[in-house]
Amino acid sequence: MNSVQSLFDLLIHLDKHLAFFIQSFGDWSYIILFLIIFCETGLVILPFLPGDSLLFTAGAIAGATSTLHIQWLFPILWLAAIAGDSTNYGIGFFARTRIFRGKKIPLIKKKHLEQTQLFYKRHGGKTIVLARFIPIIRTFAPFVAGIGEMTYWRFLFYSFFGSMAWISTFTLGGYFFGNLAFVKANFTIMIFTIVCISMIPAIFEMLHNIFRK
Repeated sequence: MNSVQSLFDLLIHLDKHLAFFIQSFGDWSYIILFLIIFCETGLVILPFLPGDSLLFTAGAIAGATSTLHIQWLFPILWLAAIAGDSTNYGIGFFARTRIFRGKKIPLIKKKHLEQTQLFYKRHGGKTIVLARFIPIIRTFAPFVAGIGEMTYWRFLFYSFFGSMAWISTFTLGGYFFGNLAFVKANFTIMIFTIVCISMIPAIFEMLHNIFRK
């Protein structure tokens, strides 16, 4: 039980122990980072895994040492984000199929599904892109898109660019600015600030939709 708890704690705080982790596992760290971002994005039950902070920390390590290389790190994490999105979409689409075949799924009703379809038809693209920058929401948005029957190729188009924007913002932000003395001294505050700033477009979009009604 203690070993399971220790592993769980390590996973959810991997951003804080990433430097040691990379020293221990070397090039295998790329695969581990891929899996963490894939699971945080692609599995609805794992929204608690580190996302923004892990990307920023990995970028900072790549900028300060030769243990990670940004030319490998960026595409690997980008691919993980897209693959996770697509997996999550597929799970949602499968859940939708079961509902329309009359098989009940807890907490999901056909009426709500029809409302979700309408929402994603109108706002699906913006939702997929903006959700990338909102922790927890980015884990559920692809699942809901699958339930809402947003066409996969349209979903993939927005996931492609949303993932690029998300990975670029945090990984390259860490690479270029993560090792500045001020940033290192106020690391948690900087991550929180970046997350808040990245959420501004989503907040404005939400307010726009509220006052437009």
